[in-house]
Amino acid sequence: MNIEFSPEETIYSEAGAMVYMTGNVSMQAKARGGVGRGLKRMITGESFFITNYNTSGGNGLVGLGGHLPGKIFPIDVGEGNWLAQRDSFLCAESTVEMDLAFQKKLGSVFFGGEGLILQKFSGKGTCFIHAAGDFTVVDLKPGQQYKVSTSHAVAWEDTVDYDISKSGSLKTALFSGEGLFVTTLTGPGKIVLQSLSLQDLAGALYPFMPKPSRSSPNITLGGRN
Repeated sequence: MNIEFSPEETIYSEAGAMVYMTGNVSMQAKARGGVGRGLKRMITGESFFITNYNTSGGNGLVGLGGHLPGKIFPIDVGEGNWLAQRDSFLCAESTVEMDLAFQKKLGSVFFGGEGLILQKFSGKGTCFIHAAGDFTVVDLKPGQQYKVSTSHAVAWEDTVDYDISKSGSLKTALFSGEGLFVTTLTGPGKIVLQSLSLQDLAGALYPFMPKPSRSSPNITLGGRN
């Protein structure tokens, strides 16, 4: 993803996201918000330090990339706060604040697939998130509901109610491959869904990963080493 920005602007990204940049762009590692915010970032799956980008002598360009095959999605936090799964943040304008948030309902923590900790984006401007697979964006009307397979909800506006519900009967849970619970998102607000979760990607790659070979015991003839 390419971001062009002016000398009056500053953008920041997660550590290690820079792929390339023009010669007039400089970058600095910063503990944005101090030690407290840095520790919060670590809890949400990001690094303690973030990378600031500035340009001089005209507009600069930075190419940024995520750490897994998938999509990058822009979020305008000026229209309202957003919540996102851990480790989804890629970059943002300096006017965007990233913080941690907690699941409000205990059932969502254990069965929803997103865990206890979420990322929260607020302030003004645009931030970018990334996740695996392709994205589907739905603008839910008040009361409209989507049931989503576990871990496939990437981000949603904080006006959306996030909960879990049963996927169906026990027979359906056992033989459909979808599990006993699904994530339930109820409008109003926008939601971002991913076609491939990180867990599914890891499961698909595991059979093809090299396996450690068992070393044969050393046998010494004649009783000597």
